[in-house]
Amino acid sequence: MAQEYDVIVVGSGITGGWAAKEFTEKGFKTLVIERGRNVEHRGSEYTDMQAPWQIENRNLVPEDFDEQGRYQLIKQKGYFKGATKQFFADDKEHPYSYPDARPFKWVRSYQLGGRSVTWGRQSLRWGPKDFVANKKDGNGVPWPIGYEDLAPWYDYVESFIGVSANRDGLEDLPDGVFQKPWEMSCAEKVIAKNLRKAYSDRRLIIGRAANITEPTAEQMKLGRGQCQARAYCKRGCTFGGYFSSLSATLPAANNTGNLTLITNAIVERVDYDEKLGRASGVSIIDTLSKEKRSYKARVVFLCASALGSVQILLNSKSATFPNGIANSSGVVGRYIMDHFSGVLADGIVPGLDDKFATGRRPIATYIPNYRHENKDGVEFVRGYGFQATAQHRTKTPTHANKAGIGVDVKEVANQPGPWKFRAIMYGEMLPYFDNVASLHPTKTDQWGIPQLHIDARVRDNERKMIRQAAKDIGEILDVGGCVDINVNTTPEDRHIAIGDRIHEMGGACMGNDPNTSVLNKWAQAHDVDNLFVTDGACMSSCATQNPSLTYMAITVRAADYAAKLMQKGSL
Repeated sequence: MAQEYDVIVVGSGITGGWAAKEFTEKGFKTLVIERGRNVEHRGSEYTDMQAPWQIENRNLVPEDFDEQGRYQLIKQKGYFKGATKQFFADDKEHPYSYPDARPFKWVRSYQLGGRSVTWGRQSLRWGPKDFVANKKDGNGVPWPIGYEDLAPWYDYVESFIGVSANRDGLEDLPDGVFQKPWEMSCAEKVIAKNLRKAYSDRRLIIGRAANITEPTAEQMKLGRGQCQARAYCKRGCTFGGYFSSLSATLPAANNTGNLTLITNAIVERVDYDEKLGRASGVSIIDTLSKEKRSYKARVVFLCASALGSVQILLNSKSATFPNGIANSSGVVGRYIMDHFSGVLADGIVPGLDDKFATGRRPIATYIPNYRHENKDGVEFVRGYGFQATAQHRTKTPTHANKAGIGVDVKEVANQPGPWKFRAIMYGEMLPYFDNVASLHPTKTDQWGIPQLHIDARVRDNERKMIRQAAKDIGEILDVGGCVDINVNTTPEDRHIAIGDRIHEMGGACMGNDPNTSVLNKWAQAHDVDNLFVTDGACMSSCATQNPSLTYMAITVRAADYAAKLMQKGSL
């Protein structure tokens, strides 16, 4: 007989950890199922306390590391290093499919804590305009919620995770519950000051990081301490200085005595009770033994990542839902999105030759989206922001990847480099119905589960954004005081790999109409009232801001709603 719980949470990452915390603290017996292995906070897989010379191959990934077809796409990411590769899924062991001409970079972390162990920690609220954009310009499914619905839950999340940020007073990027911000470098301050003088709508601000600068009593009680500014975040943080499921939400859930945690268990499907018209639980496959088991619960929360949850929904077929559970609309797998780039710029900030930077900082600077309105004659809708930095000027810049040997190289290395400001575009991709994830008709993984086939691409609207963003950032750097400005853009005929920003969203969008959306305003399935999806799959648009903070706010709001229904006996 299947074991029974009040709530089953699928996934232990950013959203799964939050769902576990909320339900266990409300007294519900909660099962968290993680497909990856167990990783302990401060355990042996953390490498943040190792010196550079203690890491294999001095933290470099050997050139032949992917000779067997392993990590083909993810190895292109700059942070995939010897000290971090254990935290990323091997796409040979965990295959997925995409059109040859349109590769999709699906970055996955299959371990307890998921990608919360390695995320970038930029914690930005969405603004009021972001939630009305779909309705305003007619793209995608209109959001069933607005900023006012999430605002108190943003407060709640920020208070717990710890967000270090400045109160900038920007309407389109609302302030929140913040700890002491990180400081801009002297070069960044120069640019920020010049932009404030020249523009009314373009600001350079310090990023908003889920890195603790002023630990609260609640955070210290969980064993979390102040961020040490070592920039080893993706190695795992022994200090608990940055927020992750391992350092915060899962320990909080475990402290209640209501948490059961299972690792190495792939959720194959959500089980559906035809008589009751509800989800009855989930069926899993043990990744090691390949044994199949089932677990039952009153409520199921899918928090397996956007595409992970889509794969589970599509594979959960029954007489009522032959195309996947909660898919009477046919929209499951549709509207796949990600932030996209296409513009990279840099410039020298002169006049600061007597200033140097010491230490590290866990967050960059940010230029928020200033193109919510269709102005300056642009021919696209939505907009873009820029993530940027001018953090270090050092007397010993690395020359290891440059030509030369001997005395000449040493002399050059002893010359201080200039202050250089770099910026990369983060654009909002429109929700396109035919950007779709589906189950491959013939290919399966080693556990017999159909592989996910992902076919998503940018269109004319995004290409127009890239052209304008290139003009904008060149002007911004010039007005900011930079010289020797370089602006590089992706060629018009080159595919822009979706997934590259690791902000994939969509596939089970929220909306008011059950005929055009999968979830209602509570992230509750229209078709199955005890099934919720609160990870990136629930997003109806992608805005320009990093989305994790919004996922968390949606999750705690949905958990609060579900818990109240359970307490009333409605679920």
